Amino acid sequence: MSVDPASLSYDSDGLVACICQDAATGDVLMLAWANREAVERTLATGRAWFWSRSRGELWEKGATSGNTLVVVDVRPDCDGDALLLRVEPHGPACHTGAETCWGERPSFPAALARTIEARREADPSRFLQARRFCRACVSPQQHCR
Repeated sequence: MSVDPASLSYDSDGLVACICQDAATGDVLMLAWANREAVERTLATGRAWFWSRSRGELWEKGATSGNTLVVVDVRPDCDGDALLLRVEPHGPACHTGAETCWGERPSFPAALARTIEARREADPSRFLQARRFCRACVSPQQHCR
């Protein structure tokens, strides 16, 4: 993460856009804004820091919710007025509780994880995956119901 905060092109409010992308899947998780201090803290701590335009204060993603973003890489765009933060999310990225600020993740790994989780509660007579999760089933081949 060798970005020089002084070299960025901050807007008239002293901010740069930060696009947060899941480093493992490539899914775009959220967009937030950072001032120079937030960029410096992100680079120093390896955790995502931003500037809240509505509250007028610095905030660390996940400080109150526990849904943190561990920063793997930071890349400025060609103009230096936006940053791509490649992150490892620990919990939902959106303040609403959704996986991303655009709803559910579109990537195959995320979709597969949602399907497996849904099958955990499904009827074991209908789904092999549900039988694997069912403690009452004799085996995945013989279901309990």
